[in-house]
Amino acid sequence: MKQQLISVITINYNNKNGLEETIKSVISQTYSKLEYIIIDGGSSDESVDIIKKYANKINYWVSEPDKGIYNAMNKGVIQAHGEYCIFMNSGDCFHDQNVLCNVFSGIQNADIITGITQLKTKPIQFWYPPKEISFKWFHIASLSHQASFIKTNLLIENPYNENFKIVSDWAFFMQTLIINGCTYKPIQTIICIFDMGGISNTKSFEKERQLAFQQMFPTRILIDYQKFIPANDL
Repeated sequence: MKQQLISVITINYNNKNGLEETIKSVISQTYSKLEYIIIDGGSSDESVDIIKKYANKINYWVSEPDKGIYNAMNKGVIQAHGEYCIFMNSGDCFHDQNVLCNVFSGIQNADIITGITQLKTKPIQFWYPPKEISFKWFHIASLSHQASFIKTNLLIENPYNENFKIVSDWAFFMQTLIINGCTYKPIQTIICIFDMGGISNTKSFEKERQLAFQQMFPTRILIDYQKFIPANDL
């Protein structure tokens, strides 16, 4: 059976230790049809030396100033040739070396496939993808992009909004899955170990998300959901 090409994209800025950890987890994957792309934002630490150390395992890399996280992610997508992309950013790792083999042992067709995220917490915690998604669910939550395989054509057609600093991955999922009606498949496979060090500030996230809501939906829809959905209602 022909394997699907998967593009793994890592973005990095001045995180040499996390970057090397991520690179090791990617290049150790037993899946053979893997394309690896690294976008570095012009780091001033030894990140570029780390990239050069593993250059023979990397399909494309660049180190240059960018306009932020989502600009870097979009730059990575432009270089991707895989049917699916997954963003494994510096400090994040695949759960084990067989993740891609386990997910793509058969041909996948869903537009977005999301698995389980292991959090770097003590004690260890896990985030599980919802069985079903809806506007109601995205009103208070999002998918884990480190555990999501996204069809590359969707990322090209609807690139991340670079005007946002925190919520563009959430906005992308809302746009593609809820507004555009793309297909979604949750899987019970642990995909990644997520570095909590880069977690977004809650107040800043909520401020940006409210702005994104206002840009995407009519006011009367938003009033209904803000009024009738409690903050802890999943």
